[in-house]
Amino acid sequence: MRTALVASATALLLACGTTAAGSAPAPDNLWLGQRVMNMAHSGGEDEAPMNTMYAFERAERLGADMLELDVQLTADGDLAVIHDATVDDSTDHTGRVADFTMEQLRAMDAAHWFVPGRSTVHDDPDAEHPLRGARYGDVTVAGHEPSDFGVPSLQDVLDRFPDTPVNIEIKGSGTPQSFLAAAETLGSRLADTDRSDLIVGSFDDAALARFHELAPQVDMSAGQQAMISYYLTDAPLPDGVVALQVPITYSGLRVVTRDFVDRAHEDGYAVHAWFSGSAPDDASTYGEVVDTCVDALMPARPSVLEEVFADLGTERPTPGGTAPRSECALDEPTDPGEPTDPGEPTDPGEPTEPGEPTMPTDTAGPAEPTAPTQPSTVPRDDDTTTPAGEPERPRVVQTDGISAAPAAR
Repeated sequence: MRTALVASATALLLACGTTAAGSAPAPDNLWLGQRVMNMAHSGGEDEAPMNTMYAFERAERLGADMLELDVQLTADGDLAVIHDATVDDSTDHTGRVADFTMEQLRAMDAAHWFVPGRSTVHDDPDAEHPLRGARYGDVTVAGHEPSDFGVPSLQDVLDRFPDTPVNIEIKGSGTPQSFLAAAETLGSRLADTDRSDLIVGSFDDAALARFHELAPQVDMSAGQQAMISYYLTDAPLPDGVVALQVPITYSGLRVVTRDFVDRAHEDGYAVHAWFSGSAPDDASTYGEVVDTCVDALMPARPSVLEEVFADLGTERPTPGGTAPRSECALDEPTDPGEPTDPGEPTDPGEPTEPGEPTMPTDTAGPAEPTAPTQPSTVPRDDDTTTPAGEPERPRVVQTDGISAAPAAR
């Protein structure tokens, strides 16, 4: 597969140039001891309004081990937790994030377009938006304030979740300068943090390099260019990188495989797998990815991943970290040792007494039969049809504590 990927990645590497040389991560990379994490992507955007306090609290309550979020720079120099460069997709407003102040963003309804099981939906007149208006009190949700449905700032999230690991992705408006500006703001904010449970990532390698200059103590994932270079040529990753956060597929080719994960682990890097259109967000695919021995999955459906973990008996992070489960342990090289003297016979041991039955050495009993795993068909980027054999995405009923019908707004 690595050979096939060259065709789709070489142009990108040539356009971007070579990545800066780096070094291996510290031998005590803490993220290698955090297996296997449910890293709720945007708080689980198929199950709750993305990047809202409501989504993050719900994901943590379900069992998520880490929160994943995105940051964009605001008009007043703050960092808003929102995926897109505009507010159009997730809120009841339109316009560029960079043109609004943080207070204006907090006041928006970030649940306006949310449809359970489908994330944000704009073009379906029959779609139900059960949380529309929750930001304004038109819908009440037990245990939550209207502000939990607005656009939060990064500091709002870090203050609300002081003991929950957070993955922060630096976003921009499409220009290199917009990524750099967000990186500089984030680096300045985290320059003095003593939190060791944060990872900062971005598709923009230059933004990550600038962030690392300002906050070198904060762990990072590899940028896109660095990750592709590592994948194709084993190029060293930049200083500060502790994890590879990769799609399940890239240009229709499988990236997350056991071979790739083993190689990353041998080199001292954790592997976090994201879906986001690169593979179905469903139980079957989650199970397949867990079997590759990744360190974390970033699901849009964190409750479904929790069920998969429970069914598989998957090890979860504990204070101090967890050792890799036995089936994910790297094979140790066999030491040939000193050659055996052919003239020196091996002691066969004491003979078994006649009539004395030999006890079997394996007392674990017969292995439980394993249900066959249905292979999932990964859609290509240009494939708009439903792949054959892909299970129907279950409808996620999002009625947690809702006590009033939403009013149109």
